[in-house]
Amino acid sequence: MTSDDIPRPGPQRAMRADVRRNRARLLAAAREMFERDGAGASLEAVARLAGVGIGTLYRHFPTRQDLLEALLADVYDGLAATGRELLVSPAPGEALTTWLRAFIVRITAFPGMAAAAAVSLRPEQPGRPEPSGARRAVRDAGEALFRRAQDAGDVPADAEFADALRLAGAIAMVTERDPEAADRLLALAAAGLAPGKGAHGG
Repeated sequence: MTSDDIPRPGPQRAMRADVRRNRARLLAAAREMFERDGAGASLEAVARLAGVGIGTLYRHFPTRQDLLEALLADVYDGLAATGRELLVSPAPGEALTTWLRAFIVRITAFPGMAAAAAVSLRPEQPGRPEPSGARRAVRDAGEALFRRAQDAGDVPADAEFADALRLAGAIAMVTERDPEAADRLLALAAAGLAPGKGAHGG
């Protein structure tokens, strides 16, 4: 056995635990600050609330978008789980609308969150980093519901899931403080998606 094979002693493990704790504190502080002041809240104030220096914040989250995406990860995981549950619904079109409504509600937890989600969930492009597991999961779950609704004739055959997601994101951005308006706009959008029910329907 060489010296490289010998397990390292406790200090390195303790340091990793400190890193995890700092990250958790930063996320909790960011959530609190953003819910109070919106996604544009001072990052220095976030670091102070977490009890760490601003350098520590930037080591964990090099940009504000990185911090927002870390907060969105839990939202995406929840939406992916909701999507999987809705896949057994006997009404595919209603299941899709239910999921889109949940999407709008959950990405409007604080002002600016919807805009961050719109950036996060853009279709992959050359040169962009690989999407996180949470981002892939939420898109896969939503697209599965969309395709199922399409197969049932509840969504036009030539419609694209990416456009439905953009539409839901746009509704979220313009109704962050007005959930009733979000419901009305989503209902209007859903009526437009359903074949034969729009302005040019039979």
